[in-house]
Amino acid sequence: MARKDESGGTTLVPPPPPAQGGPTSGRAAAPDRREGAPQRGVWEANGPPATEEDLEDILSRPPPGFTLPPGDILILGVGGKMGPTLARLARRADASRRIIGVARFSEPGLRQRLDAWGIETIEADLLDRTALARLPDVPNVVYMAGRKFGSSGAEHLTWAMNATVPAMVAERYAASRIAFFSTGCVYPFVPVLSGGATEDTPLTPPPGDYAWSCVARERAFEHAAAAHRTRCVAIRLNYAIDLRYGVLHDIAVKVRDGLPIDLAAGHVNVIWQGDANAWALAALGLADAPMAALNVTGPETISVRWLAREFALRLGRDAVLTGEEAPTGWLNNAARAFALFGYPTVPLATMIDWTADWVARGGRSLGKPTHYEVRDGTF
Repeated sequence: MARKDESGGTTLVPPPPPAQGGPTSGRAAAPDRREGAPQRGVWEANGPPATEEDLEDILSRPPPGFTLPPGDILILGVGGKMGPTLARLARRADASRRIIGVARFSEPGLRQRLDAWGIETIEADLLDRTALARLPDVPNVVYMAGRKFGSSGAEHLTWAMNATVPAMVAERYAASRIAFFSTGCVYPFVPVLSGGATEDTPLTPPPGDYAWSCVARERAFEHAAAAHRTRCVAIRLNYAIDLRYGVLHDIAVKVRDGLPIDLAAGHVNVIWQGDANAWALAALGLADAPMAALNVTGPETISVRWLAREFALRLGRDAVLTGEEAPTGWLNNAARAFALFGYPTVPLATMIDWTADWVARGGRSLGKPTHYEVRDGTF
């Protein structure tokens, strides 16, 4: 939960301490019965989202008590998978401020949908210095632009988007708070039983242009914080879940269609996209110089084998599993985020149920696989 402090910033209120024990690899967490804890039944009362409109409503719903630092918010890269619902959540949280979304808007109808939600839109290519200079001055910037898929064969563009553009943005918005999206892929593989990489783990990922260009993105903002006192915070996200895409969607579709599931990347972290949206926006209040960092993901280290079997039960199919689990993986420890915001409002078991329902009914897919199973850095 976040609330404004007397200076107009954001105070993040820690939840009560967690009970002893907790979920282990391959098991969903038990419902939290502590006073004030979000309960699974709150979400289940109305059943799973039936339409995309229902889904986007839930993904953009501000949590109780949610507040933001003062001032207008500029969202760079609003046209990506998470951008529209993050922008809508910001708008719903405070209709009195300007929420401005910037993208190239290649998806038909997206700009009109954002406009209908009360979000101002600006079409711009962030690689164009002139276009970047023309963007409005704002006190708060959420940076969501980046490139992952298609990196192999076009490495130059991946580095331009993930390293050059962040440096340009940090220079343009040196006086603003900047919360920028990073990834858990900046960390090395860690042992499955380690509890995950923390924010203090050195940024030494395995070889690959994508992961190392993401380290360069962080270094660009880190330099701005060190050299110019630009307040920055890195959002190191591991796998946001939207029923139309995400790790759970990828696994559920493969189970439904009888496709093999490679177990080499045998464990994952996930978080409901609505929770990731809220935490990323609230993290504007954590932006600092030197640069701050925050892991954003769910509390479980989840077995892919277990997930496949859970979807097989719900979909009435056999899971086709190949290979064996590696002893390491890209896994994050988000204990710092839980201390600030509490636990995610949508638990793993609900995400599994909703994803199975969506896939079984033939709900629309964004057609953007996560490639969570990739371990060689080739995207």
